[in-house]
Formats: sequence, C-alpha cells, structure tokens
Amino acid sequence: MTEPRRSTAVDEFAERYHAKTLELSPEEATYLGMPGHETEYGDYSPEGKRQKAELDAATLRDLAQLSPADQTDRVTLHAMRERLGLFLALHETGREDLNNIATPAHGARQILDLMPQATDEDFANIAGRLRNLPRALAGYWESLSAARRSGSVSAARQVQAAAGQFASYAAQGGALEQLVRSVESAGASANVITDVHRGVSGAAQAYMELSQNLTERLLPHAPAQDAVGADYYRLASQHFTGTTLDLEETYQWGLEELRRLVSEQEGLAGRISPGASVAEAKEVLNSDPARRLYGTEELQRWMQELSDRAITDLKDVHFDIPEPIDKLECMIAPTTDGGVYYTGPSEDFARPGRMWWSVPPEDTEFTTWAETTTVYHEGVPGHHLQIATAVLLKDRLNAWRRHGCLTSGYAEGWALYAEDLMAELGYLEDPGDKMGMLDMQRMRAARVVFDIGLHCGFRAPAEWGSQVWNPVNGRAFLQNHLPLSDAQLEFELTRYLGWPGQAPSYKVGQRAFRQIRAEREQTAEQAGDAFSLRGFHTEVLQLGALGLDTLRWALQQQS
Repeated sequence: MTEPRRSTAVDEFAERYHAKTLELSPEEATYLGMPGHETEYGDYSPEGKRQKAELDAATLRDLAQLSPADQTDRVTLHAMRERLGLFLALHETGREDLNNIATPAHGARQILDLMPQATDEDFANIAGRLRNLPRALAGYWESLSAARRSGSVSAARQVQAAAGQFASYAAQGGALEQLVRSVESAGASANVITDVHRGVSGAAQAYMELSQNLTERLLPHAPAQDAVGADYYRLASQHFTGTTLDLEETYQWGLEELRRLVSEQEGLAGRISPGASVAEAKEVLNSDPARRLYGTEELQRWMQELSDRAITDLKDVHFDIPEPIDKLECMIAPTTDGGVYYTGPSEDFARPGRMWWSVPPEDTEFTTWAETTTVYHEGVPGHHLQIATAVLLKDRLNAWRRHGCLTSGYAEGWALYAEDLMAELGYLEDPGDKMGMLDMQRMRAARVVFDIGLHCGFRAPAEWGSQVWNPVNGRAFLQNHLPLSDAQLEFELTRYLGWPGQAPSYKVGQRAFRQIRAEREQTAEQAGDAFSLRGFHTEVLQLGALGLDTLRWALQQQS
C-alpha cells in the first residue's frame, strides 16, 4: 500500500456530496457500516427521486469551480462528471423499472441481512427499520404509479416476477420470518422480541400489499414486449459500464468470444474423458462422488474452506492482501430467489465482507467443479479483494471514490478477470475446475449476445434461426450455453430481460482489463522494463471502481 495523502478541496467537495447522498439513502450508510441511520429508509417516492436529481444537478454545476491539486483530483473530477451526468440523463427518462433482482423493494429487505443481530440494541434497530419499511414501500408504489401515468411500465414478465418475490418475503417461512427466529434464538428481551414480531408483521403486510398492487393495478397496463430498444439500452449500458458502447461491435465480439470459449471447452472435454463431447464430459464430472456436495451446510463449509485457502495462497505473492482484508465470510442467504452475490465490509471492518448464496429450494445438490470459479469471482481475487481494498483506502481516496463511484463494468469486469487469472496462475489445473471456469466465461459471453441482441432488436446468428432475438429463441440459446438448473435459468432469463445492460458489463469490463494490461505489458517491453503483475493489480485496485472510460483515462495519465 502507498503512503497516506493529504485531503484536498476536491476531496472535501466529493465527501460532502457523498454525505448528502447517504442522507437521502440511509440504507447505503448501513451497508457501509456507518452509525446513525440504523432505523431509516430513503424516500422511494417521486419526491425522493427529485431531491436526488437536484443534488446531482447542483453538484455537477459546482464541479466547474474546482481546480485539481493532483492526479487523484483529476480522476475524481473526471469520474464525477461522467457519473452525475449519467444519473441525470436516466432521471430524465421518467422510468421506474421493475425486475427480479435490483429494485428499491429488494434492497429494503436485503439491508436487514447486513444489520447486526446479537444484542437487544441490534434487534431494536431492526424493529425500528421494520416499522419504517411500509412507508418506504408505499413511496416506491407512488413512483411506479407516476411512471405508469407517464406511459412507462415494465414488461408484464417483470411485474409478475417481482410480485411473486415480494409475496414470498411475506409468506410463512419466508425471508422476513427468519428475523423472528433470529431474535428468539438470540435470547433477546421480551419487549424487543415483541417489537420485532410487530415489525415483521407490518413489513409482511406491506410487501403483500405491494405484491397485490403490482398484480391488480400495474399488470393490466404492462406491455408484453420485453425489449427496451437501442436508445434506452445505450443509456442503461453506460450506467453499468461507464462507457458508451458500440452496440453492434460489442454484439459481434460477444459472438466471437462465445465461439472461442465453446471451442476451448470442446478441446478440454477430451482431457476429462477421451473422445467425449462437452456435455458428456460434464456428466462424467457430475457423476464423480468426490466432486459432489449435499445440502446447503456442506456447500457453505466447502465455500469457506476454498475461500480461506485462496486468501492464504495469494496473499503477498500475487496481490497485496493486508489485514483485515484477509477475512471473508461465506453465507447461505435467507432468500431462495437464486444467484450468488457479495456484500462489502463495514468501514471499520467489524462486519467482514460476505459472499451470499441464495439457493432455490429445489436445488439440494451441488458440484465443486462447477462452483470453484464462483468462489474466486465473489471472494479473492474477485469482488472481496476489489471492494475491501477500496474500503481500506480511506487515507488516500475520498469516500465517494471508494464507495459512491462503483460501476458494474469495473466491479464485475474485475471479478470475471479474476476467474480467468486464477487459471493463468495455475489454480485451475484440474480439468474439471477449468471446465467450470470456462462454463462461467461462456455464460457471460452468451449474455452479451442475448442481452444486446434482444433489447436492441438484432438478428440471431444462422445456427439460431437468423430471426430477431425474442424470449423463446433466447431461452433455448441460454439453455444451451448456461450451466444452470431450470430454476436458476428461469431466474437468469427474467433478470436479463428486466435489467438491460447489466449482464454484458461482466465481459465488457473483463475485456477492458485485459486490453489495459496488454497495453501496459507492451509498453514495459518496449521500454526494456520488467512488467510487474502484482504491481499492476495494486495500481488498478487503488483507483477505486471507476467507470471504464475514466479507468482508461486514469491509467493512461499514469503510464
């Protein structure tokens, strides 16, 4: 790690902006482990959205008055101009998108998972936040209603999926009810237990009401068409990547990358079983008892052991992993929606970074060959190393750079780069584990093709009928390329259709990291210098999760 840096006027400006965003979104303060907002929710209504837009507009205007003191300041200003300008452009669309993974209503429940659950005070905070949850969801319904009145309603598929999820949160045995079990098993006082019971009951009713509103009052206005069109897609993809994509070029590159990965898998299949196809090789791997896990307890234990081993091996060899970054908790999520995700550590690292696996109830068996690369993606050297490093840099980067500038193209691109890197470093020499990594890379390449192709109205390649992409041929395409159970595939299909631009950000970001690294290696070779892979990784991670345009610009300035 480098030496501490003196705070500048630009840093203080960015800190003030970040603090104001936390006032408008206190859940983010909880996510960061910052005290003082334990029972609050932001305003999800049109008024809350207006306040955020006014803050962004005023901040963007004031940026013109600032003079950078050093290169770090110049990067901050570059990033703020891009991010805030994009936020305002999205606000001006008047959309309030629904999907099955990332809406205010999803986040309102998920933040409860990150709150401490040990003492009476902890559960009193949870009870307080539960009491405020119905008002937050009511504000979200106001925004959905306002968008409907302006003619913007998400596709029927998304309305139905979200309605089902929100009802499941409130159901007996659902995610909210787990808070009741937690407070009772923690031995909390009777008054606190009663307050949590009441809070859960009120929150459950609010989620049921939202679910009913979606079904009865929004669904009749929802279009059947899933595609959002190229104009909005271009804006949405910039939100996730921090760059304006050439959609046609990226689509064609996705097809080429997909063919390359399929070819590599076909070659690898013969190492697993001579003469086998990829599907046959996977069956051999699936039938190997040494590669199987049974139940979520065994899955969680295996995740933790593999994560711990990766940290031990990589620390101070290929990466800078100082304390307390060298701790990661692997968890089974209280939800059963499907998917794996990471949550960062608190500012003081009292709450460590965590990898969460949301397991559908029908998924009871797991295979290590298929999941090894996911642990590297979510943990080290993936999300945990990137995000926890940013948390640790408080003496060098302002809070907005460390937390408020996060873009999926950087974060997911880094995590996907990390998967491939582990193969490069020799951690996937087992052909089964390598097949699993290629499966995940293949999945992300297929998502570039499907996501851009469907939302922008491109035609499928000849082997998929040469028709314009649609959910029917798209589902068959994804089923062929995504190594997922039926339940997971359905979740992923709905996710891509309702969250345009996010899925390709993984591969787009990975592509950027690979290109930037290749340029650095070439520059070092031309200068007769040795290229330090560890040094390159440290330099990139200490910039924070910038948009891809700003990342390229920043590294060009430093080279």
